[in-house]
Amino acid sequence: MALDKRVAITLPAGPRLTDTISRLQWAEEVGYTDAWFSDAGAPDTLTQIAAVAHHTSSIRFGVAVTPVYTRTPAVIAASLNVIGQLLPGRFVMGMGSSSQTIMGNWNGIALDKPVTRVKETAIMVRSMLKGEKSDFQLETMSSRGYRQAPLENPPPLYLAALRSKMIEAAAEVGDGVIFNLWPKGALSKMMEHVKIGAEKAGKDWQDIEIVNRAMVLVTDDKEDGRNRFRANFAPYYATPVYNKFLAWAGYEDAAATIREGWAAKDRARTGGALTDAMIDEIAIIGSADEVRDRIREDADGGVHTSIIAPLAMSADDLDRTFDAFKPDNFSF
Repeated sequence: MALDKRVAITLPAGPRLTDTISRLQWAEEVGYTDAWFSDAGAPDTLTQIAAVAHHTSSIRFGVAVTPVYTRTPAVIAASLNVIGQLLPGRFVMGMGSSSQTIMGNWNGIALDKPVTRVKETAIMVRSMLKGEKSDFQLETMSSRGYRQAPLENPPPLYLAALRSKMIEAAAEVGDGVIFNLWPKGALSKMMEHVKIGAEKAGKDWQDIEIVNRAMVLVTDDKEDGRNRFRANFAPYYATPVYNKFLAWAGYEDAAATIREGWAAKDRARTGGALTDAMIDEIAIIGSADEVRDRIREDADGGVHTSIIAPLAMSADDLDRTFDAFKPDNFSF
């Protein structure tokens, strides 16, 4: 059975819970099916979801994504025990390795063996959610003697992935795969590795939900939108994780220029490597019809759930972007 095509708002709406609650209630009222949270800093995402869940009745919550280095499998499983009770059948837990900036600079944690760490975390958390007593001595982690009450309907575990090994691991051990910041031409290559990972586990790859956080802006000024993307995301592509991904996706020269420019503290050179044409491959900027067509194109390429993350500088930009994807205005 084919998986549904879905569109999500992105959360949190800012540092105040009241703003996130308001956006959630608006999204549910106008008919959005999903609300997906990022998880990088404050306000803490899993705590936040537990705090706001009761303000909704139908919308599906997701996390894209919680870093596996900052919470142990037992801590993740214990948190999901609470959220799973609050949102039975309406919550998806996304996990990933995060980046050197968030792990190394913010938390002082080395980003060691990310593919193995993500894979082993998923294996351990899934076992713990079933109420099984832990007995793990794995390559990157161990746990013995932990047990919690099983959930009748434990949340599915989705894993974030960029390059081949992580995509395959995510499809192999995860219930879904989460993508982010990929050039349009790389999607078919990424989907091939989803198929390889699914095959390793004996799964039908078409049963694996593909979630993507799409950087979107409905605007009459594409140049301004591109400049916003360039300023915000050139530093992303300077981090080793995303820099290697950009090269893997076919932009070796741009990745090298970004890496060298960042090392030299030359922001103009770093940002300049993201040409207008390249930004148009990654970001979704234009009229309401143009951005809707691109989201449909992504869906045709394999994406099931598109998280609309507005490249907004004003309330008007944000409203125009989210309004473009209300069910009254958009369908697949």
